Amino acid sequence: MTIWRKGYKRPAYSGAKRCCHRRIPDTIQSITKPDICRLARRGGTKRTSNLIYEETRCLLKKFLDDVVRDTILHTTHNWRNTVTAADVTRALRARTGHSLYLC
Repeated sequence: MTIWRKGYKRPAYSGAKRCCHRRIPDTIQSITKPDICRLARRGGTKRTSNLIYEETRCLLKKFLDDVVRDTILHTTHNWRNTVTAADVTRALRARTGHSLYLC
């Protein structure tokens, strides 16, 4: 243990050094293989190929981008800045072609 002299300022400790250029991970990769398997099981499949996972991620990303774009379109059309659940249901109804029944 170091003993500091009277009047001597101790060096400032700023904690751990952080990396300046933090890489933002691709969030679509957070949808794991078991998640995709669960969706496929709900759709009625028994087995899935290994090639299906990346394709499913790409299609899911495109679908979500389109739904978010439509949701923002509904929000701005109503002269609002806050997205509501009604905007999302309208966007999904327009995208899928049938009405949704939410619990």
